[in-house]
This record gives sequence, C-alpha cells and structure tokens, in this order.
Amino acid sequence: MSTIYKKLGLRIKEFRESAGISQQELAEKLDISRPTISQIESGDRKVAADELIKLSQIFNLSVDGLLDLEKQPKVMLAGDREKKPVKTALRINVPQKNLEKFKEVLLYILDRVGSKSNVGETVIYKLLYFIDFNFYEKYEEQLIGATYRKNHFGPTPIEFKKIVDKMIAGEEIVKVESSYFNHPQTKYLPLRRPNLAILQANEIAAIEEVLHRLSDMNATQISDYSHGDVPWLTAEDGGIIEYESVFYRTAPYSVREYGRDIS
Repeated sequence: MSTIYKKLGLRIKEFRESAGISQQELAEKLDISRPTISQIESGDRKVAADELIKLSQIFNLSVDGLLDLEKQPKVMLAGDREKKPVKTALRINVPQKNLEKFKEVLLYILDRVGSKSNVGETVIYKLLYFIDFNFYEKYEEQLIGATYRKNHFGPTPIEFKKIVDKMIAGEEIVKVESSYFNHPQTKYLPLRRPNLAILQANEIAAIEEVLHRLSDMNATQISDYSHGDVPWLTAEDGGIIEYESVFYRTAPYSVREYGRDIS
C-alpha cells in the first residue's frame, strides 16, 4: 500500500485513541471486523468511500478534515526540542508547571480510583475534563489547564497521550490492556504515589468532589453525561472547548445532583 494509506491509517488510529474507543467498538460502528480495522490503521487496506463518510461522522469531522493528513495538533512538552517547523492546525505548548500538575493530578486519580474495574482511559478523560472545568468555574483559575477537543465521545484532552507516554517511559505509570464486560479497555496503574506538595488544598477538594460524583460511571455513562455539559454543547464539533464557556452553565456543578438516573 502507498504512503498515503499508511498516513491515513495512522490518522484514523490517532482519532480513535483520542476518542477513547477500542478497535472492536469502531469496527461495530462501521459494521466491519476488528482485524479489518487493524489492517486499515496499519495502512494495509484501503478505506472505502462509505467508510470515510461514517468515520467523519464518528469523529465529528468533515471528510476533507479527515483526509487532511498534514493538519495534526502538535503537542510540545516542556523540554521538547522541535527539529524543524511542522505544519499543523494547532500547536499546544505545555510548560513545565502545567506538565507537573497534569502528572500529579493523573497519579492522584489513578491512586484513588484507577483500580476500579470501570475506570479506563475514556473515564479518565472525562474525570480530567470535569476537574479542570469545575475548578475554573469556581476559582477562575486553571488547575491542570489541559486542552480539550469536542468529539462524538465527549471531551478529550489533546495532551494526554504524549504526557502518558512520557510517564510510562519514566516508570511513573504502567499501561494495561484489559477488558470490561467483554469490551477491550485501556487502563493505567500508578507506579508511585502522587506528590501532594504540588497540589493545593482547594485543588485536592475539587478533584475529590468529581471522583466522588462520577468515578463509578462506566465509559458510556460518563461520555453521555459529558454531552449535557454546557461547555461541550457550545463548542464546535471537532473544535477546542473554551474554559470561559463554563460561565454559560445554567447552574453550578456543585449544586447539581448527578447520577440519579444511572443504573
């Protein structure tokens, strides 16, 4: 297969992982087999026109956007050196302060609820989102300050994959492929305790509030739930969710009652 199909396959894989869905789940949505998804992502199989349309709908992109292989978000962590300019639609710089805060918050989440059977990558995405946006709504300051994209499966932190890869390499967490009710699931387990000196008391309280309310939800429940949040609703499909949009919420998160309809 040509380089174009390999690039497209890699792009589809990145969108799938950013959306927090497995190859099996994507295969079911496209009505094809999981091995076929694997072939597409490796560039060993062409993507049919009708499949491109379905993929664009799943990832909330236009077909042209899906095929624009040059426009990928570029995440630069503190200490990264870019050898040459890369043409991207969005460049995200993560300074050292935000990087350390992201790592410690993620370790705190994993230490508290990471062992729960329902808490995989998709649930973690949404927990981070609600922690970040609820804290901003209350204090008008960023806690982690991650950049979240609106996609069909809810808010997705764009920086997550690169930071997690760095943490895995540094032996701070370990990635585990498991299953939850016969569905593939990606879990992360901490290899060290979080450094609480980096987190302030009000930050820990905000994290605990979200974990208490939402950490028992599975991926489908918390994704569906995030679709009712005003910042997600007001963002453009495939676009960045703005922190300022929390002030459009009809009621503060702290006074809402969550999970009453969750079975």
